[in-house]
Amino acid sequence: MIQERILRVGEVNAYVKALLDTDPILHDVYIKGEISNFTNHYKTGHFYFTLKDEEGSLKAVMFKSSASKLKFLPENGMKVIARGRISAFVRDGAYQLYTEDMEPDGIGALYIAFEQLKEKLQKEGLFDPEHKKRLPAYPHRVGIITSPTGAAVRDIINVSNRRWPAAELILFPALVQGENAPAQLCRGVRYFNVSCQVDVIILGRGGGSLEELWAFNDETLARTIFASRVPIISAVGHETDFSISDFVSDMRAPTPSAAAELALPDRTQSKDGILRTGMRMTAALQSRLHTLRVKVDTDAKKRCLVAPTAPIDDRRMLLSHLETRLERASSLLLERNRAVLGLRAQDLKNLNPLAVIARGYSAVFDQSGHVVKSVKQVKPGDTVTFRTVDGGVVASVQKTYESNIREEIK
Repeated sequence: MIQERILRVGEVNAYVKALLDTDPILHDVYIKGEISNFTNHYKTGHFYFTLKDEEGSLKAVMFKSSASKLKFLPENGMKVIARGRISAFVRDGAYQLYTEDMEPDGIGALYIAFEQLKEKLQKEGLFDPEHKKRLPAYPHRVGIITSPTGAAVRDIINVSNRRWPAAELILFPALVQGENAPAQLCRGVRYFNVSCQVDVIILGRGGGSLEELWAFNDETLARTIFASRVPIISAVGHETDFSISDFVSDMRAPTPSAAAELALPDRTQSKDGILRTGMRMTAALQSRLHTLRVKVDTDAKKRCLVAPTAPIDDRRMLLSHLETRLERASSLLLERNRAVLGLRAQDLKNLNPLAVIARGYSAVFDQSGHVVKSVKQVKPGDTVTFRTVDGGVVASVQKTYESNIREEIK
């Protein structure tokens, strides 16, 4: 073996890399294939993936500086045309495509980016109807965010002068296309929410290509519109043009002129409506007055108004009747109570000991004045008093004896 021809692995890989880097064809090459094994390295911002077709596969990488410029997010299964250079990674000895740009194969990058952002925001609920705010019926101040030199602002002014000239139009001049347009459009929305309060905002521009309308497909602008406290009408392009701002706004208008018609009432229709309302109010008032007149006439014929003293007379008759009934009831009660009292008095009279004495009997009292009911209350030598109908007898007890009168009566 010839010693001079022995190479290290790293030297071989470096040599192969040098050959690849100096090949003019591989220095700027377009490769068509399907993406697989896609990895979005969020920490670094790099994309790692594989391009494949029926005949083979090729590893590829797209660094953050190039990936950040893409208008869409690559996905597995997506067919693309990638531009870049073929080079080798010395450490691994593998060659790969260092991708600098990428376009979808058969469909535009902007359209894919539009569909991806639309799907993302829809899943988050930014398009849900319950978040839509109602437009004011009669706005006093209307904010307009558009180019000051475009046809859109002139169309809005013309419609406003025709429909509702009383409304105050306030323009926030902003770019409506280009890289700086989304930031200015966002500032306009925040301005009308914080610094200059308006009743409704019109956001839009005239027609154009998808690239020219792309500022209204910005994610930051969509989230700014969603956070607005003031209702927003999106009027971007023509009737067939749709943007993300159309979906997230409170109402979509096909053109800026249509947006002004949605934001402002028609003074002719409003005048007619006021006249019709006035006629209905007049008719309602007349009907109410007629009802009240009928009620007044009916009340005027009531007895209390025709003969004001009649209720008093009725009450007087009722009072007299009640007085008679009260006297009759009182007399009856008094007679009944007198009879009961007479019976009670007779009972008391019969129970009075003096009444018994008056019939020829006498009562015996001891020295303390108590009636002697038993021989046990006195003893020989005690002084007792006999009470008679016409006086009393004082006597001295000589002797006592016991006998049972109840038994004798039997």
